[in-house]
Amino acid sequence: MSKLIVKPSSPNQDGIVLSVTPASAGWEYVGFEVAKLEAGQILKRDTGELEYCLVLLSGIADVATKELSLANVGERMSVFEKKPPYAVYVPNGDSFEVTATTSVELAICSAPGKGSFKARLIAPSASAQETRGYGNLERQIYNILPESEPADSLLVVEVITPEGHWSSYPPHKHDRDAMPEESLLEETYYYHVQPEQGFAVQRVYTDDRSLDETLIVKDGETVLVPEGYHPVSAPPGYEVYYLNVMAGPTRAWKFTNDSDHAWIMTKPSDRK
Repeated sequence: MSKLIVKPSSPNQDGIVLSVTPASAGWEYVGFEVAKLEAGQILKRDTGELEYCLVLLSGIADVATKELSLANVGERMSVFEKKPPYAVYVPNGDSFEVTATTSVELAICSAPGKGSFKARLIAPSASAQETRGYGNLERQIYNILPESEPADSLLVVEVITPEGHWSSYPPHKHDRDAMPEESLLEETYYYHVQPEQGFAVQRVYTDDRSLDETLIVKDGETVLVPEGYHPVSAPPGYEVYYLNVMAGPTRAWKFTNDSDHAWIMTKPSDRK
């Protein structure tokens, strides 16, 4: 199995079923976990030197930090309900306690913090929604924590790719600290597929092909993107969801398209 795929496991005492740390990924910034909590189960953590974005992928929970007390956070029961999620931003030097009131799937996104911002609720209405691409490149975007919203390191976004469509396309990369042309961002992709027996296809490759992998990704798995281009395909019959978490030395999403495929950005009607 590819070292770029992280598979889920049985839940531990905190309900964690999947964990990516900078040490396990071999990088510096992004941490990512998924917890599956039963109603009444509690997950507690001190944030230490990290900032967190807690994304309620499905289910409802009470969430408390040192300054916030939020009841009944969440709404959707599936990531495929075509609505953005509730999320909570928690800075470093804080803590959080999540108490599930229903069964909950929680994404725990983390990166280095600087203490610049306070904990806050990110309601669905705060997520900038957009339809990106055209034809079979079209996909739905929910910008949970884009660079236009306050955070020290984290960038968090959801993408829903219809069956038979491509996303993260044309292939692009953000692996050079070369602002303002390109930013260095580590990235995780957390997948769900509907129906669950399906799969997504993701390619991760560099210009010199020192990294060149084509991955078959199943429901509940995570892909690590340490460098290179990383397009995604949803096979016919299977809708594909993924949650992206990005962080790096500069909190900006500046990317470079693969020059072989950049022409695809021009709609057929505009080509000469």
